[in-house]
Amino acid sequence: GLVIDGRTLNVIFQGGLEEKFLALTKHCRSVLCCRSTPLQKSMVVKLVRRQLKVMTLSIGDGANDVSMIQAADVGIGISGQEGMQAVMASDFAISRFKHLKKLLLVHGHWCYARLAKMVIYFFYKNVSYVNLLFWYQFFCGFSGSTMIDYWQMIFFNLFFTSMPPLLFGVLNKDVSAKTLLGLPELYKIGQ
Repeated sequence: GLVIDGRTLNVIFQGGLEEKFLALTKHCRSVLCCRSTPLQKSMVVKLVRRQLKVMTLSIGDGANDVSMIQAADVGIGISGQEGMQAVMASDFAISRFKHLKKLLLVHGHWCYARLAKMVIYFFYKNVSYVNLLFWYQFFCGFSGSTMIDYWQMIFFNLFFTSMPPLLFGVLNKDVSAKTLLGLPELYKIGQ
């Protein structure tokens, strides 16, 4: 990890040392900016995103972190004594920093697995509907007549497109939270 303060960031950005700074950050798993201005924090995130072409995650707990949270791909706001500005600007909100592990390892894994299965479900639904239309055109001699009434189509989309994903999203948990917290490598295997 790398811990860097605002004075050093000022030297880096004004002295044209961004490439050397990025070369150093490539060897780090995380970079922590302390005692820096909101503009410096967002400039670091934008620099890393633009030059290294990686996904960035920013975590903040106050109004001074809003620009950094908004500049990142994923922003996490921590609600606390600093106020709710960071939470309002973030993608995800947690009440304490200790909940970050559960957010990433448990809910991140479940979200990734659910989305992957839902993509397959949507393809299945659309392929079955198009297949039905294809064979109906042979039956009606390619006349262009409608196979399904307008109201039936609305209910088809309501029940087969919205209800199963909602139920699936709420009820599906492929691995328990305890197992995911005990074995963090399952997150990488899921990808």
